[in-house]
Amino acid sequence: MSNHHHPFPVSSSFQFACILLSLLLLPLPRPALSLSQCTKPPIIFNFGDSNSDTGGLVAGIGFPVNLPNGRTFFRRSTGRLSDGRLLIDFLCQSVKTSLLNPYLDSVGTTFTNGANFAVVGSSTLPKYVPFSLNIQVNQFLRFRTRSLQLFHAGFPNLIDDQGFRDALYIIDIGQNDIADSFAKNFSYTQVVRRIPSVIIEIKNAIKAIYDQGGRKFWVHNTGPLGCLPQKLSMVQSSSKDLDPYGCLSSYNTAARVFNSKLLQLCQEMRSEMKDATIVYVDIYAIKYDLIANSSKYGFSSPLMACCGYGGPPYNYNIKVPCGQPGHQVCSEGARYISWDGIHYTEAANTIVFSKILSTVYSTPRTRFDFFCRG
Repeated sequence: MSNHHHPFPVSSSFQFACILLSLLLLPLPRPALSLSQCTKPPIIFNFGDSNSDTGGLVAGIGFPVNLPNGRTFFRRSTGRLSDGRLLIDFLCQSVKTSLLNPYLDSVGTTFTNGANFAVVGSSTLPKYVPFSLNIQVNQFLRFRTRSLQLFHAGFPNLIDDQGFRDALYIIDIGQNDIADSFAKNFSYTQVVRRIPSVIIEIKNAIKAIYDQGGRKFWVHNTGPLGCLPQKLSMVQSSSKDLDPYGCLSSYNTAARVFNSKLLQLCQEMRSEMKDATIVYVDIYAIKYDLIANSSKYGFSSPLMACCGYGGPPYNYNIKVPCGQPGHQVCSEGARYISWDGIHYTEAANTIVFSKILSTVYSTPRTRFDFFCRG
């Protein structure tokens, strides 16, 4: 483990101890845990990509996700691409339910509180490619049919019809659709031209779940991918495309176009499906604020990965990803937003989560636990 030294300068150990102590004394999720008003057992189904994959890639194709992934909270790798918990984990904890197991896990779970269909790298297009959004929805439809068959045959502890009706359905996808388009050297115009097709896939997913009785939806928009160290490491540093905070404007503008169309979709579907609740959450605004005002939140080097290779400015090298031989990782508890150049640290996810709970970024302004109350 000798390569796990801190390759960058850190604040004095006293400052670090103070920050750590304040974090231990005031963990942001704790007030939320006591606020949950759930009267019914929370059931959550999640669809998405690596931002919410709790082990689907590892379970699905056996791909190894090594330490230091998972070092902060789990003390082992769980297949999450972070040093600790993801947003989906904090959301589950806020309604006092156990963390969601990947649908593809074959052992150790009964899925009584739902399932996570998200898998690293997933997008909406192309369809019928593991594990695109429509494949995830198809998996859910089969899971639902099979659960109800077994429930009606007398198997205990399975989700029944009412459980599926009361469940929350989280959709958190789209980032890879935009990122992959840029990676294929599409022009900004070409990238934006593909966005309506992505939105249609999300609409189809919500409609398919609604048609099977789902009525409660929680839809995350996509974050500022132009601020990801991975993206920044791939362009010339003299790029005229950088905004005042050092992020790629074209990537972020494309993300905002996607987000505005997603918001529009949610509004349209709310008027079409009067008996459904569809909450749109502005993850972009939360994450961009975190980067723009990083020092206010106690973070340093907002555009640099904690775990990667190459040092400043981004510490990202596509040939030496986090967890692979040769990587360097910052000291545990260091105040980085980016974990591996693409995904957030638990410390950053904690703040994003607390902002989601505030309901300020939700349209309509709805508490997260709305689906399990009453």
